[in-house]
Amino acid sequence: MTNTHALSLAQPTSAVVQLSDSTLHALRELLREGEAENTVRSYQSAMRYWAGWHQFRLGQAIALPLPVDTVLLFIADHAQRSTPYGLRCELPPSIDAALVQSGCKARLGAPSHNTLVHRVAVMSKAHQNRGLPNPCHDEKVRELLSRTRKAYAKRGERAQKKDAITKDVLQQLLATCDDNLRGLRDRALLLFAWSSGGRRRSEVSNADMQHLKCIGPGQYLYELAFSKTNQSGADLPDNNKPVLGAAGQALAAWLAASGIREGAIFRRIRKGGHLGEPLQAAAVRAIVKERCALAGIEGDFSAHSLRSGFVTEAGKRNVPLAETMALTGHQSVATVLGYFRAESVIHNQAAHLMD
Repeated sequence: MTNTHALSLAQPTSAVVQLSDSTLHALRELLREGEAENTVRSYQSAMRYWAGWHQFRLGQAIALPLPVDTVLLFIADHAQRSTPYGLRCELPPSIDAALVQSGCKARLGAPSHNTLVHRVAVMSKAHQNRGLPNPCHDEKVRELLSRTRKAYAKRGERAQKKDAITKDVLQQLLATCDDNLRGLRDRALLLFAWSSGGRRRSEVSNADMQHLKCIGPGQYLYELAFSKTNQSGADLPDNNKPVLGAAGQALAAWLAASGIREGAIFRRIRKGGHLGEPLQAAAVRAIVKERCALAGIEGDFSAHSLRSGFVTEAGKRNVPLAETMALTGHQSVATVLGYFRAESVIHNQAAHLMD
């Protein structure tokens, strides 16, 4: 994406000046390709919103570098504050409506605090990549963001987490999967994603036969060569993820029925039971949603619920944290602990010292 991934050419060195236009274009393409797809999409969405807001609010096209006052206005327009009349922000209703009508946002109203912080971070990245003076690093902007975060926390507003798909919930989803091709695929996909360590949806959609090794009947090792926490593709011991037991058996059944021998493991199924192209990451979320609906399970579930559910289940069973992280691929203990849901806490041995 050129808006956020351009090489810093504002003050070119003599070495950069000698590069041809085609070489510079190739370097920009490498920078874009090195970013995770979800990251690029989120950057694009944030920059579209900034451009729309700037046009409607200030009456002119956005141009970098932005003045500090523009960033302060952006925060004031989107951060809610307490007033005698309830929570308010400074974005005029007519501008809010114009942003919705233009497709820059989905609905009226202030964004979540996380969304606001993300959009400011993306704008900061855009300035950084161009080597421009960064208004997002200004002390007034930093102070305002800090006070805003504290105000949201004081009001008890926290990021809403998706419900976790723990083992009992997963079993209900699996019960909706029959033995036709679609049912075999969905059963294999859900178990692969959950049992191998709570794979991210992009890791599931990108799963490829070249990284799958059969080590016995219904037993596999999957080499996760690239992930969010290993974007350089380093050869690490924890890259190999086990697909065993029910997950291995479901995967073997899917591969046998589909006849897949190479390429993407999980694919679309067209009318008549014909295999189509590889699943997109969004399809993993759709499958989770569909199976939850078929099982009659209420809650706010998504593809990420498989990941959080795996960690939550590991916590309930007192699986050592190091073993859990070896499968999930997390590098931060704090991040893993953040996935633990309330039901995990009641199994904490320290909570039963009086028993």
